Amino acid sequence: MRCVIARFPFELTKNGVLETMKGVKPEPVDGPFVTIGRRAYPAMQVGAVITRQDRRDFGVGEVLRAMTRLGFTCGTRPAVPSSPAAAYPVPRESDLMGAPPAA
Repeated sequence: MRCVIARFPFELTKNGVLETMKGVKPEPVDGPFVTIGRRAYPAMQVGAVITRQDRRDFGVGEVLRAMTRLGFTCGTRPAVPSSPAAAYPVPRESDLMGAPPAA
């Protein structure tokens, strides 16, 4: 199927994408993703691997549109907070009271 990504036409097939992504370790997903096989890959990683272009050259929408047309499952995952404190923005009581005095 002919897909345009970063103003360049690509002849992509589902089997071709599966073959290209075979052996590629998925990066952590924290936004738009494409499920290829049993793995979820960030959409920009998929675009970079299948087009061999820099990630700054194309948009995530172009990749998602092309992968959806080829029959892959696409979606978006919200960013996961890096620490429990980031998930709970209210300061704890111990933080408000300050550190104990040095002895």
